[in-house]
Amino acid sequence: MRKGVLRPGHVQIRVMDMTEALKHYVELLGLIVTHQDNLGRIYLKGWTETDRFSVVLVQAEVPGMDFMGFKVRDEQTLLSLTEDLKAWGCQVEQIPAGELDFCGRRVRFLCPTGHWIELYADKEYTGKWGVREINPEAWPRGLRGMRVTAFDHCQLHGGNLRENRELFCEVLGFHVTEQVVGDDGESVADWLSLSIKAHDIAFVGDGNTGAFHHAAFLLDSWEGLLRAGDLLSMTDTSLDVGPTRHGITHGQSMYFFDPSGNRNEVFAGGDVHYPDQKPVIWREQDLGKAIFYHSRVLNERFLTVMT
Repeated sequence: MRKGVLRPGHVQIRVMDMTEALKHYVELLGLIVTHQDNLGRIYLKGWTETDRFSVVLVQAEVPGMDFMGFKVRDEQTLLSLTEDLKAWGCQVEQIPAGELDFCGRRVRFLCPTGHWIELYADKEYTGKWGVREINPEAWPRGLRGMRVTAFDHCQLHGGNLRENRELFCEVLGFHVTEQVVGDDGESVADWLSLSIKAHDIAFVGDGNTGAFHHAAFLLDSWEGLLRAGDLLSMTDTSLDVGPTRHGITHGQSMYFFDPSGNRNEVFAGGDVHYPDQKPVIWREQDLGKAIFYHSRVLNERFLTVMT
């Protein structure tokens, strides 16, 4: 059932050296700086994104994710979902308009996996970067690095997966696209979507409460992913895995680390999954192939390194 949550809107990532972080996210990934606020936070976006920002970098002593935000249809939807979250039992905080520049008020809640998620209805609409609103060209000139097009999703790790799935599906209107299921029939990982995308957020139930596994950025092709791999080598950036294909979602993927140790993914393709379709099921014993379809082997770093 649709509840008025539209799409991923932003993520705030903690970095320990802003200068190095900007080299990584702007010069390597190709995100575009749109603003710096009076707290020193840097706002960025991919060129296809129409709102002012989708990524916020904040200087901190430890890396990780502060929160992930989702845009909702309108103010009435925000009011209604706030009451639904309270009734479900979530810890809810009200964040005033302007705490993030160019963004309206936000409703932040702590989900069962230990992550702060927030909803908002208003953010400044700026249009796609570098192309006209009418008769736009195929892509803008002047893009840098990997030329990522947009912030796509996050993967988060924690516990209480059944309760978390209930919250996201029954209260917020997500649907499950894929799951990894253990021998007892219980899900140990959920991929959730708001539309026909392969996923908008993923949760892994490994007990690492509040852990941030990665933020993913969209590329438009397998060729673009291979080019991104070349750029990682050219810049001596720390590679985790790939380029490869996932079994889950069938998307093409590569993982690597920013200078603070936050994992990034660049992602292309992926299955279409409508809300009326049943989830795709993977067995936990086949997790290697589910995650890395080509090698069929999980490296220890992928399972244990989080911020």
